[in-house]
Amino acid sequence: MVDYDARWPQLFSAEKQHIERVISHWLCGTIEHVGSTSIVGLAAKPVIDIMVGVKSLNHAQDAIQVLVDSGYCYYPYKPEVMHWFCKPSPEIRTHHLHLAPYQSPLWHERILFRDYLRAHQSVAIEYAKLKRQLAMQYPKDRERYTQSKWQFIEQVLRRAHLESKA
Repeated sequence: MVDYDARWPQLFSAEKQHIERVISHWLCGTIEHVGSTSIVGLAAKPVIDIMVGVKSLNHAQDAIQVLVDSGYCYYPYKPEVMHWFCKPSPEIRTHHLHLAPYQSPLWHERILFRDYLRAHQSVAIEYAKLKRQLAMQYPKDRERYTQSKWQFIEQVLRRAHLESKA
């Protein structure tokens, strides 16, 4: 975990342009900066999370090899909801790339969570505290770290859903 880095939006923008050039044929919808590096002021692992809208996972299947050829590493993590990549290697990650069906439940969930944290600084601060605590608790177990954040994320999503209906 590191403090917020003002360069993260520019790193996202540069990678977005690269992705647009490489897989324009498979794009459907938008390319979004998601995850903690997309929240101004939020401490995060220094990994730019990018979600790319595609028509369907099946339609985007051929994009996997194109992205691998452009420097991404593919891993079938949660293959029922996304095609997942990292860059430059699984051991050293600067970028995570998620090809997800545009407007899918995963798509809406990630955007809703990001936008809620952007709009509610006190919740973002609370999330940062939890992330720092979990990073110390699970320094070598990325999966446990991620799973342990889920209860907080679910609570925020419930609040965000309720507020969006009000």
